[in-house]
Amino acid sequence: MNQSHILVVDDERSIRDTLQDILEDEGYHITTAANAELARAALKAGEFDLILLDIWMPDVDGITLLKEIRQQGNRCPVVMISGHGTVETAVEAIQYGAYDYLEKPLTTAKLLATLNRALQSGEQAKQITQLKDQFEPVSSLVGHSPILTQLRDKIQKVGQTQSWVMITGPAGSGKDVVARALHRASSRNNAPFVKVSLAAIPHQNIARRLFGSNESGTTQLGCFEQAEGGILYLNEIGDLDNDTQTKLLSALQAGRFMRVGGKNSVKMDVRIISSTSYPLDKLVSSKGFREDLFYRLNVMPIKVPPLRASLDDIPNLAEYYIDRFVQLEKLPYRELTTAATNRLRQHSWPGNVRELINSLQQLLITGGETAISADDIDDVLSSDASSTNLKKVDNGINTPAYLDADLRQARDAFEKMYFEHHLNTLSGNVSALAKVSGLERTHLYRKFKALNINPKDWK
Repeated sequence: MNQSHILVVDDERSIRDTLQDILEDEGYHITTAANAELARAALKAGEFDLILLDIWMPDVDGITLLKEIRQQGNRCPVVMISGHGTVETAVEAIQYGAYDYLEKPLTTAKLLATLNRALQSGEQAKQITQLKDQFEPVSSLVGHSPILTQLRDKIQKVGQTQSWVMITGPAGSGKDVVARALHRASSRNNAPFVKVSLAAIPHQNIARRLFGSNESGTTQLGCFEQAEGGILYLNEIGDLDNDTQTKLLSALQAGRFMRVGGKNSVKMDVRIISSTSYPLDKLVSSKGFREDLFYRLNVMPIKVPPLRASLDDIPNLAEYYIDRFVQLEKLPYRELTTAATNRLRQHSWPGNVRELINSLQQLLITGGETAISADDIDDVLSSDASSTNLKKVDNGINTPAYLDADLRQARDAFEKMYFEHHLNTLSGNVSALAKVSGLERTHLYRKFKALNINPKDWK
């Protein structure tokens, strides 16, 4: 017996009654509403697994009600129905968050198949959200150091405005967490938060990913439309090529954009948050990034400090992530001894919070159920540091061991360290590394192959 609860909203009583009879025969629990006012009351009174919503109603049309539902943070699947549908109406419904669109007269087979898919999609979305909520610090900054307290206060103040924000900070410092914290603090917190990692998308596909496409009779919504009414988070904005920078600037200035292959412009309502691990002012100076786009995005800058600037937060961070790993991966809980905590606070953490998380995960996977000791910390950190290839000379100064090798070996060792250092700093962004090193991307990839370097290891 299917216990899913479905809300049917349609101004025609005969259609409401027919849908109710069909769906109750299938085992669904049905509530009906004849107009938007009654639908609002039903949504306020209880939770639904799916909404069947008519587009054409006399008081408030279905598209308007759909927008209200999404703005209130209700993410349950909505299937739109209409007897006077057009392609434009269907696209608009999908744009504002509808799962699908059905035309009257409805056939029972198609109706049931669509509802089954929508309910499965809704259940999967719930499971994914629950899993993320268990592990990911979606919108919480962990720690109480003065520098983190100041950052948290700034996020709260800036989040309540509509200003666009650019987040800067070293790789692994938590820029994504700050972006989600801004979303949580904003008036758009019940609207979508859409993240797009620009460094991971081939340049030729970025425009389609951002603006969508309308080619060969098929419409694909881009990130701008997916984020409508909410926040679009452009991660590693410095990776945009010049052509896409120009298109993005044009769209931001006009408040409208064109889908790739489309003929009509689409109006947008999004708040832009961007981030970068690379100082964009240097790219602006070298003409690698448009100055006018930089200033349009950088209305309110927020700088995320490296972990070494807030070492007092490490005990809270460590306990937080240990608990998350125990929940997510069912690993045995291991307590940190006082000596182990002190050892964590003495480390410089060049990889920032990401390095700390990786180290803790290793400790839980390999260490059994005993408490984490200072020696355990040393073992993990020395293993991570071995790639830096340092040795002590008589004067006590750390000196690269490759200085004792022949020139070719020394050069290869230096280049490997150089590229790995910048890949870590730039989160594996090969385009940014090309700009830093002054080498063409094709030349870089040849170097990576020769030196056995995989840029994906740093993403």
